[in-house]
Amino acid sequence: MSIPAHGGTLVDRAVQGAQAQQLLEEYKGALRVPVSYRVLSDAYLIGVGALSPLEGFMGKEDYQSVVEKMHLATGLVFAIPVTLTVPLKQYQQVVPGDEVLLTDAAGTVYAIMAVQEKFERDIEREAVLVYRTDDRNHPGVAKLFEEGPYVLAGPIRYFLDRFQPEFPEHTLTPAETRAAFQKRGWKTIVAFQTRNPMHRAHEYLTKCALEIVDGLLIHPLVGETKSDDIPAAVRMECYQALIRHYYPQDRVMLSVLPAAMRYAGPREAIFHAILRKNYGCTHFIVGRDHAGVGNYYGTYDAQRIFDEVDPEQLQITPLMFEHAFWCTVTGGMATTKTSPSTPEQRIFLSGTKVRQLLREGKSLPPEFTRPEVAQILQRWAQGQ
Repeated sequence: MSIPAHGGTLVDRAVQGAQAQQLLEEYKGALRVPVSYRVLSDAYLIGVGALSPLEGFMGKEDYQSVVEKMHLATGLVFAIPVTLTVPLKQYQQVVPGDEVLLTDAAGTVYAIMAVQEKFERDIEREAVLVYRTDDRNHPGVAKLFEEGPYVLAGPIRYFLDRFQPEFPEHTLTPAETRAAFQKRGWKTIVAFQTRNPMHRAHEYLTKCALEIVDGLLIHPLVGETKSDDIPAAVRMECYQALIRHYYPQDRVMLSVLPAAMRYAGPREAIFHAILRKNYGCTHFIVGRDHAGVGNYYGTYDAQRIFDEVDPEQLQITPLMFEHAFWCTVTGGMATTKTSPSTPEQRIFLSGTKVRQLLREGKSLPPEFTRPEVAQILQRWAQGQ
């Protein structure tokens, strides 16, 4: 039996085909509200059930409870508020009880929302409690202040036909990943979240995890990221090369997560775990500085936060890993738990280091990443 969705039931707010056309015709005169890329990403995730139990964008009670207590008003653990922010002009136009069309900047309609309430959020408090800083140099905090305080809330219906994924063959809904796991006979599945190309440390962590579960879901985030992150198309080429050459084909699956990064560190680790639970995973890898940025979070803060939530509610097992490195003594990947080496005998790896070497036009050493991945990254860097 597969793991239940968060809250017990996998939400389905997606409409398509004739039903979608009927709704679009019915509401063609409704107020159109242009929203950000992040809101559209969240609308997709709500629509397909990836953010279960949410059926729409959070109201004030849920918002405040998540910010202050890290759970919904019902008491169910939830780590990051999912809100729909609009400029003041749209905020003033909309009245609770309205049904509005959510569009992109070009006017394409992606969802209908039944507005139940509107409120002003406390950006400063959200920054401090969710991101642990009010420093506007933090990309997540900067986004908060850019979006502003004005929030519309209510359930949505998402037009799945309008969604045009960048990687259609690897874009699976939670219902589809669950079906794929069942078809493969996997009962235990570990998810690996990444927004970087996978280097040797990532490979080591995922293979350690594969020793104790039936299957691995490599589930890279391909939504909105920082401007200096390596593009998703380049990363996907790297993932495919690595899987093709270095993993057992029948025990690994590649699918993408069209979500926006928050860079909220510990809180986002819980958020990412809940997402993967909804996709049907039973285990979730939490490594060094998960979803972190700069020096805002401690190396293992994202692991410690799991002690603050009820495991009976979370129902997905976090697999905690130390900072992995290349051990020059043993000639392989290791952590301090398995290596006899001294600090100077260790080569540490990170996505930040990869980007630095690429910017400097230097080769990526084999202790750092597989040669097939290195070739892809160097070809991309040279073409910039």
